[in-house]
Amino acid sequence: MTALDVPLEAALSTVLEATPLVNSVTNEVTVNDVANITLHWGGLPVMSDDEREVADMVAIADGCLLNMGTVSATGEETMLTAGEAANDTGVPLVVDPVGVGATPTRTRVADRLVTDLDVDVLNGNYGEISAIAGDDAEVRGVESVGEYGDIAVSAIACARKTGAVVVASGETDIVATEEEAFEIHTGHPMMGNVVGTGCMQGVTLAVFAAAMGDTLQAALSATASYGLAGELAADGSFGEYHGPASYKIAFLDAVAGLADAAPDVTGRIERIEV
Repeated sequence: MTALDVPLEAALSTVLEATPLVNSVTNEVTVNDVANITLHWGGLPVMSDDEREVADMVAIADGCLLNMGTVSATGEETMLTAGEAANDTGVPLVVDPVGVGATPTRTRVADRLVTDLDVDVLNGNYGEISAIAGDDAEVRGVESVGEYGDIAVSAIACARKTGAVVVASGETDIVATEEEAFEIHTGHPMMGNVVGTGCMQGVTLAVFAAAMGDTLQAALSATASYGLAGELAADGSFGEYHGPASYKIAFLDAVAGLADAAPDVTGRIERIEV
């Protein structure tokens, strides 16, 4: 297996067979979406965010997501406790530093997560990944704005800084390690019209990382699968849609049905020179 030849059918089968238990410490806005998409991929969702039990729950899980979308002082400590438990027990850890760069508080919390924890996959939009890398970034609220012509370079720098496989989502998703970067040419613009697609992508990465042994392969497979589901929802394969709300339903159905749709991303994952 090479990083340029992602066997999506095999990856999806692996996820379904593993039925990984994934604990998501996530935000109040998209918690239901995160739980549902975990289930639709074939995982088991648990949303423990109480510091009194989260370490015990993560210790029996197969994967862990930390999403700082609506982080509070209590939530900050809970995420650190969950992340430490994941590190102690060898549970793959995905961190989604939502809104990093928008306020000093979010930047400080994100820095603690990527500094104090061993992160397996770091998921963010172009602005968030650039901010973590220390590059110029423009994040308004939790949305990335501005131009990011060197996002692959920033993603590699971010990977070197954090030791994680980095997924930078945008018009073209980037998956990067400390040494190389890949463009993933899947997805559809309608995905940007639904609040929470970044959060759902984060837990998608956690589900695949929990089921697959290779973190890079998991990140490539998850990112490609996620974008392909967005395309199939947009082309009507899972029902007609009339706007963002009905598109979201079609998208969730596409995730649930992707394994039976003979997914093929031949030629759509490209290693790029940086």
